[in-house]
Amino acid sequence: MIRRVLAGVVAIGAAVLAGSSPGLAQQPQPDPGVTVQLNDDTAYELGLVNKYVHGDSNVALAQCPGGDGLKAPTSTTFSSPVLSIGKYDYGPLIGVPANVSADVELKEGTAPGSYPLTVNCNGKSYAATFSVPARQVSAVPSGAAHAGDGSMAS
Repeated sequence: MIRRVLAGVVAIGAAVLAGSSPGLAQQPQPDPGVTVQLNDDTAYELGLVNKYVHGDSNVALAQCPGGDGLKAPTSTTFSSPVLSIGKYDYGPLIGVPANVSADVELKEGTAPGSYPLTVNCNGKSYAATFSVPARQVSAVPSGAAHAGDGSMAS
């Protein structure tokens, strides 16, 4: 089993080194160094990348080369049909592969689903898809049992 896997890896590596076969379609490659995403994971919470978080701060992030030093060009902008874009910060962020960020808020009436987040970087557009989960119930319905209040005791 290990020999077959190793042989497959060697064959794939040889094909890559030899160049692409004329029968294979070439996929467009993104510009090196350009990224875009909504939110980023933290040390204590994972699974935040490209997921809108209701009731919390949300941030559009991008890496866009070509600015002054480590900063993104000030012409860099974000857009999304379901997000209101707020204050921009053009500068590197610690621990996040981005040099431009903007505060974002979900537009009223947005349904749960997947939506695009686009960054315009050096005159070209790059997009990522983020998800908007359903809102959680924020209030206990009237008449519902409350934990610890004795309402479920018989």
